[in-house]
Amino acid sequence: MKFINIGFGNMVAAERVVAVVSPDSAPIKRLIQDAKDSGRAIDVTCGKRTRAVIITDSEHVILSAFQSETISNRLSDRADDQDGEDDGEDEL
Repeated sequence: MKFINIGFGNMVAAERVVAVVSPDSAPIKRLIQDAKDSGRAIDVTCGKRTRAVIITDSEHVILSAFQSETISNRLSDRADDQDGEDDGEDEL
């Protein structure tokens, strides 16, 4: 299981992430409010401004202080690492 850092020492399982979005649009703001109301919101911003919203396969909504591009790059780096590891194992 691969984890990615989403800020302030907090990690999320990479394979559980469905989407990483910006919190600026009205539909995402409604999604965040609905998640807070139903207890599915996880705020890991440590009091900072929310810059990315991570949606998981368990319908949890994680609020991060990192830019959505930063988290997306970390997710794609993990995918590249997994591809590289698979290729190396096949050669052995």
